[in-house]
Amino acid sequence: MTPFSRPPRHWVIGDVHGCADALQRLIGALPPDDRLVFCGDVINRGPQIERTMRMVWQLVLSGRAVWLRGNHEQALLEALDQGHWFGQQALAGCDTYRQLGDGLCRIWRDRLASLPLVYWGQGWAATHAGFDPVDWTPDLRIRLPFWQAYDGRFGEVVVGHTPGPELRRLNGIVMIDTAACYGGELTAYCPETGRHRAVPGLRNGLDLCPLPPGMPYPEALAGGRF
Repeated sequence: MTPFSRPPRHWVIGDVHGCADALQRLIGALPPDDRLVFCGDVINRGPQIERTMRMVWQLVLSGRAVWLRGNHEQALLEALDQGHWFGQQALAGCDTYRQLGDGLCRIWRDRLASLPLVYWGQGWAATHAGFDPVDWTPDLRIRLPFWQAYDGRFGEVVVGHTPGPELRRLNGIVMIDTAACYGGELTAYCPETGRHRAVPGLRNGLDLCPLPPGMPYPEALAGGRF
């Protein structure tokens, strides 16, 4: 390391959800020597799921990126491993399964099963949704209980999972899912500097995903309020 060089920084990237074009633009806007941490939900919803998966996996193989498991990756794994009707019903409703087909999904199965749940940085951590405040293990679907109970024990925690109109901060938690597949932006956050960068997500009205019923997306989330 030369006297003028610095250790590589990290950029935690929010839920990509099959928005390959936005991801390509975002990666192009980030320093090429910095590390990338995808905080889960790379799959489902968007129109270019297979291309997105291949892009992220190639970054993992090159050593530049870490892909964390999200609740959508977990749900696909569970459905693929269930041989009964409930598993087939879940697969029928899965965007990734419909776009890739059964054969490709099963090829991807072992890769998805290998994805870690948490990335531990120095004074910060990234995970998909948060931690269970009872035993402080990663929880891929949690929201409000973690937001209310987090006590700073892991330093700053960077999460996706809950789409919102902008990056939000709350009690040492940084929420970076800015709803790329719903017409928002795809955001990357650097925990070493506190800076973030964002690019437009899906903009074509024909491709936009409808916000699921009951999904938290209140204006009160903006700026870390709820």
